[in-house]
Amino acid sequence: MSSCCGHAAGAGRFFSFFAGNYRKRYLKKGFEPSQKQLIAGLEQAGFDGATVLEIGCGVGYLHQHLLEKGAAAATGIDLSEKMLAEAERLARERNLEDRVRYLPGDFIGQAGAVDKADIVLLDKVICCYPDAHALVQQSMNKAQRVVALTLPRNRWFVRFGMASMNALLWLFRSQFRGYVHDPQAIECWIAARGFSKVYENRTLAWLTQVFVRKSES
Repeated sequence: MSSCCGHAAGAGRFFSFFAGNYRKRYLKKGFEPSQKQLIAGLEQAGFDGATVLEIGCGVGYLHQHLLEKGAAAATGIDLSEKMLAEAERLARERNLEDRVRYLPGDFIGQAGAVDKADIVLLDKVICCYPDAHALVQQSMNKAQRVVALTLPRNRWFVRFGMASMNALLWLFRSQFRGYVHDPQAIECWIAARGFSKVYENRTLAWLTQVFVRKSES
């Protein structure tokens, strides 16, 4: 198994362990502050009648919220099959099962089988990939109008927190690691593909950005 495949398998196991907790937390507390910012940015960009692709969709509540507020259909892909099982369960409870499609696996590895969408979401996903450039480029290939993302801010305390988490993962022999990639480089990659930034906000640890294809902005 290559280091990349090992990392993907490790990430799948890591997030599967917390799948039930993610769902319960959302049902009890709702969206995190950074996710509220992401939704605000998407409202500014517009998503009525749009198709949505969420990479690293977790238990699905973000794109399901967009469906309830006017998006047309959504596809979610995630490394954790337990996360997707929770997403399917939540979709049934919200009567959205006919408008969602879920794919298990690594997005980079099976991007060719994923359809393009009006909106591509990467909520706290770039920090889970060792190769941010490959993830961003493959995501751009699927985005027809909007790209929205949340990623760690490049601050010393965020890097320290990520390093501490990685140390614990090493102690528990997990192959999964988290990453603090350079937000400025990521923004340059997205801009180079013809998108302009229309929204930006931040919390203490997270940076939220929404980009719209220049012909649409």
